[in-house]
Amino acid sequence: MKQSSKVLALIVFSQFCCTSLWFASNAVLEDLIQSFQLDFSALGHLTSAVQLGFIFGTLLFALFTVTDRFSPSKVFFFSALLGAFFNLGMILEDQNLFGLILCRFLTGFFLAGIYPVGMKIASDYYQEGLGSALGFLVGALVLGTAFPHIIKGSFSGVVPWRVMMVITSSMAVLGGFLIFALVDDGPFRKPLKGFDAGLWLRLFKNSKFRSVAFGYFGHMWELYAFWAFTPVLLETYASNKMDVSFNVPFWSFVIIGVGSLACLLSGKLSIKFSARRVAGVSLFLSCLCCLLSPVFFEIQSKSMFLMCIVFWGMVVIADSPLFSTLVAQNISQSKTGTALTIVNCTGFAITIISIQIISYLLNIVDNKNVFMVLAIGPILGLIALFKKRNEV
Repeated sequence: MKQSSKVLALIVFSQFCCTSLWFASNAVLEDLIQSFQLDFSALGHLTSAVQLGFIFGTLLFALFTVTDRFSPSKVFFFSALLGAFFNLGMILEDQNLFGLILCRFLTGFFLAGIYPVGMKIASDYYQEGLGSALGFLVGALVLGTAFPHIIKGSFSGVVPWRVMMVITSSMAVLGGFLIFALVDDGPFRKPLKGFDAGLWLRLFKNSKFRSVAFGYFGHMWELYAFWAFTPVLLETYASNKMDVSFNVPFWSFVIIGVGSLACLLSGKLSIKFSARRVAGVSLFLSCLCCLLSPVFFEIQSKSMFLMCIVFWGMVVIADSPLFSTLVAQNISQSKTGTALTIVNCTGFAITIISIQIISYLLNIVDNKNVFMVLAIGPILGLIALFKKRNEV
């Protein structure tokens, strides 16, 4: 138990370090626009490029069952090195929008060897208490995702944006090295022998797996669009109120980062209650936030508005580790890595659609009403999750 706790701490810290690559470009978008004469629409393009890269990466990892056939620790290590390398490509002096998008795409591609692989490593060490373990792990993802915002908010104008990109890449290298050097393959790992082309179809024939997967897809429709446009939420409120302003990078960090605490809490609750039930409550609450978002913008108190958005930042992610737990619990141990990668691949493909739709609607619809569209995912996710009440 002591050994597995030490391993979990290493995975959590390494996951935090490596996933700081994810939204690195979002945190320095204004600097990128000024340095390379980009349009504001670059936000949607650069965010979608990371997601698209992640989708292609998870697709190939799953098709070739990479994580279940090879050492997850080594896959994590090499993915961290390559992700860090392409993240650094952003700082080249003669970059243009195409080059930036390519760098973000390749960074996202190798994040496919970090996020789901980290969960696979955890599942190889934990059979009981997996929900709690993955709560810590997804919490690390949340903090890593939010971390570039706090760097920007704390050191903007002091530390050049290129240095901040170097910091995130250095963190990824550190995280990858720690996994490679200190985390062996888990005691419950059962390597998959050989390439299995029909695994995808067989997994989705499992009704419990299918129910959980489609619940996760609804969750993903909302999650990354909310994260990507958190600064827009803040700016929209400020633009409609007299004498209201925000430290947008700082509050973006708080709103996204507080989700890490929600992941820890939901993981602990899943031990007492069923993971499916706790995930459903979280999905329902985030759905309510989507539907009530126009009301949030009408709140006169700045503090009350921030409380509502911080709460949204908690419930939007609290179900994520539980969906991963349910996926892992509904398939055999030898297929865990591939199953997690498959649902990640599909889920992140869905984020591309929702991010692009929100980006488009922001140009033609009152910003206060746009975020109601995000409720579509949670509604469909809840239907899938509880269509058949098969408790796990």
